[in-house]
Amino acid sequence: MIHGLARLFPPLFACLLCATPAFALDKVVFAANWLAEAEHGGFYQALADGTYAKYGLDVTILPGGPETNNRLLLAAGRADFYMGDNLIGEFSALAENIPIVTVAAIFQKDPLVFMSHPGAGLDRFEDLPKADKAFVGLATLTTVWPWMEKTWGFSRVKVATYDFNSAPFLADKNSIEQGYLTSEPFAIARSGGFAPNVFLLADHGYETYATTIETRRDLLEKTPDLVRRFVEASILGWVHYLHGDNSVANALIKRENPDMDDAQIAFSIAQMKAHGIVESGDALKLGIGAMDPARIARFYRDMASAGAAPERLDLAKGFDYSLVNKGFGLEGSGRK
Repeated sequence: MIHGLARLFPPLFACLLCATPAFALDKVVFAANWLAEAEHGGFYQALADGTYAKYGLDVTILPGGPETNNRLLLAAGRADFYMGDNLIGEFSALAENIPIVTVAAIFQKDPLVFMSHPGAGLDRFEDLPKADKAFVGLATLTTVWPWMEKTWGFSRVKVATYDFNSAPFLADKNSIEQGYLTSEPFAIARSGGFAPNVFLLADHGYETYATTIETRRDLLEKTPDLVRRFVEASILGWVHYLHGDNSVANALIKRENPDMDDAQIAFSIAQMKAHGIVESGDALKLGIGAMDPARIARFYRDMASAGAAPERLDLAKGFDYSLVNKGFGLEGSGRK
């Protein structure tokens, strides 16, 4: 019958074939941990340049924000993947018996920094505990700060709440403020007229991975190929974003978050490259997304010892290494 229709109406039949997709894409919801920004660039690149579609995925990225907890969407089954902040979130899930599994670590270094005013006697990381005041976000206070107290001698009595407004820090030369390597230093230079001292915690023993890809254990067990496709397409997205034409991703980021501009995006990308946020350490030989079980165990011991993570967790339940550490994407990055 079909062959007969094709002979009778060849032009119409050809158009129908063109309009019919070769296969249906699998719908996937990826919940982000913040508003669209260059720090999410590889994911938006994979969406904008068609990499996700080539992997058979119809991906929706749900932006996060200061008053959202998109991680709950993953646990509730309303999202398929979540962009983890750092490993402490996975430790919390394990402690609460939430079946969430980390399958890749896009950032080999957490971009978390502390900043100080130059020339105020706070020009070395070792000087920072002497600051009169430390502007710290609530999430950092319950996770990173206990480690900073134990390891470097910081004091909780000096903490003041950081609510994403740098005006108090700008007004107090004897204070320090937390931030993101790729964001706050640029904002300080733009609004305050000076370049702050910037100290990347990853350079001072804070070993967590960041911008992880998390999924539910049932999704990994029932549809491992879907999880593989999402991880691989995301890795390629980051390769293309850092080493190719990222204009389509940046246009999408600016559309999703009008507060982003070209100067901020360019600064963020430059900082990620200069400090090896995505490509450093194991990722240089094992590919973007690499995870080292020994490093994770070491970081967990540090956090548990500082009281920032529960003790006696079974880390094997929270991490799956089968989709990374294979050198995937190295050719596209020019490193192979």
